[in-house]
Amino acid sequence: MNDDRIIELEIKTAYQEDLLQDLNKIVGRQQQQIDRLEATCRMLNERIKSLSAEGAGGEGAEEVPPHY
Repeated sequence: MNDDRIIELEIKTAYQEDLLQDLNKIVGRQQQQIDRLEATCRMLNERIKSLSAEGAGGEGAEEVPPHY
């Protein structure tokens, strides 16, 4: 009976190790995705700021389109 319990514990430990490795891979991929999304957000924020600065800079915002 004691051997059966040890074998059962070894099986559970092996499953837990596999699950832990899988979860670690998932967390790693999620972190890479978060890093890419943060970089995209920074780029978009910089783009918005540059467009805002261009629009506030003068004549482009109040200029009448050529077809008028």
